[in-house]
Amino acid sequence: MEQAKTAAIVLAAGHGKRMHSKVAKQYLLLKGEPVVVHALRAFEKAGMDEIILVTGADEVEFCKRNIVEQYGFTRVRQVVAGGKERYDSVWNGLCALKAVGFAEDGIVLIHDGARPLVNGEIIERAVDGAREFSACVASMPVKDTIKAADAKGFSASTPDRSTLWQIQTPQAFRFGLIYRAYEKVFAPGTDRSRITDDAMVVELMTNTKVKFIEGSYSNIKVTTPEDMIIAEALCAHRVQ
Repeated sequence: MEQAKTAAIVLAAGHGKRMHSKVAKQYLLLKGEPVVVHALRAFEKAGMDEIILVTGADEVEFCKRNIVEQYGFTRVRQVVAGGKERYDSVWNGLCALKAVGFAEDGIVLIHDGARPLVNGEIIERAVDGAREFSACVASMPVKDTIKAADAKGFSASTPDRSTLWQIQTPQAFRFGLIYRAYEKVFAPGTDRSRITDDAMVVELMTNTKVKFIEGSYSNIKVTTPEDMIIAEALCAHRVQ
């Protein structure tokens, strides 16, 4: 039996204020190439049938010329404009897939373009996880003790560390499941203020449980200047 097709939505519409840079974090150079290029290349090499790059509305043409064409990405079929919030950008990417007739039982991976160190092994585990469980997220057990604070900034509780996971991307789903979940999120009157990731959309809007699959402690998100230093070091280690 032929396997369902796979797609990746790579999000690169943010501006990254915490980076304190005039250049958006996804375009900062890592080993001489924009951060988002590293992420896109991982999905290209993994053989995704369709890749959607979601970027700022005023950066669509720039990305077509200077990212997709310049770096020879043949599987990036569309570059679409994102929205104000992350969930707006994801929805635009899902709608772009829907418009080209992507199958309900297809697998879609949603990934932050500011995670340049995703690799083929993580992608493969995410695809397999979505095929088996319909919804899964790359994740790793937390290393540090986590404490919850009260309203005044004092320690209120200490959750059991063995139950806590650091959530990453890609987050992978059956396309029909995640599309219908987002449809409900965008229904009039729905409160979207608490939504932080795609797994949360599935948790809030469906009865499907989200499976944790192994990511990597190296699969960091570039958010602050220190993260770029770490990413450079990890890239150098990869080469060795």
